[in-house]
Amino acid sequence: MNTPVLDAPLPRTAEPSPPAIHMATDADIPAGKRFDVDCELAYDLTGDCDFLFQIHALNGMGQQLISESLEVTPAVATHIFEDPTVHHRFLRLRAGAGPLTLRYRAQVRRLPDPDASEAVELPIADLPDDILHNLMPTRYCESDLLGRAAQKLFCGHPPGFARVQAICDWIHDNIDYQVGATVVTTTARDVFLYRAGVCRDFAHLGITFCRALNIPARLVVGYARFDDPPPDFHAVFEAYLGGQWVLFDPTRMSPMAELIRIAMGRDAKDVAFATIFGPAVMTRMNPCLSSPD
Repeated sequence: MNTPVLDAPLPRTAEPSPPAIHMATDADIPAGKRFDVDCELAYDLTGDCDFLFQIHALNGMGQQLISESLEVTPAVATHIFEDPTVHHRFLRLRAGAGPLTLRYRAQVRRLPDPDASEAVELPIADLPDDILHNLMPTRYCESDLLGRAAQKLFCGHPPGFARVQAICDWIHDNIDYQVGATVVTTTARDVFLYRAGVCRDFAHLGITFCRALNIPARLVVGYARFDDPPPDFHAVFEAYLGGQWVLFDPTRMSPMAELIRIAMGRDAKDVAFATIFGPAVMTRMNPCLSSPD
């Protein structure tokens, strides 16, 4: 069960605010590949519900927001706030019984990732203060319990980018991608034992192995293009190497250069696309990414 994070009901206004829209001028948009995000979520509510969504494309970390819009049906009051550290955004709203639909659209310019193939691991003493928490065990990433396995499997690989790539290769070769094999409470240790999961589970295991080897790592969720399974949000991870965050995808399901970030966190509890407080059932989910370039 979720523990509500709302101290008081969301303020209601006589007239809900119009869809949030951001526009950038042509001079603001750097060279890179342009992507269109079109995300629709639908729910059936049997009573009053509070929602916390993370569906807005991040403006930063190698991508620039060109434009975006949000439509909520029926029209209800909404509130958007930004995380003060990593700057991804949250959407809060409250709705009553009946159908609820969200439609988020955005145009995003994705810049090429810098070459990190020579990136090195940093000693603990050289890590920035705000990176240290990405070394710690968390609910879904029990690096303290898988430390011996990580040492045995990966200590023989050269430290740095090559070692994290070896982690990804091992996960890809030894864990079956199987929809329905795991549930929302499945942890990295469970995935290691049962050898099956989905993208979130692959990323959690990669994060756990990295942390067990004193490499800071965190979960990244975003919009991606892949043919199978049907459109969904995609979870990958990134490791802190050579003073920068470097993306890795153990599933190899979608090109990393085409991932449009939504949020980053220590594990899945920080980056859920929807957290619901109340009686609601999802009836449709269709997060799509395309490129006109």
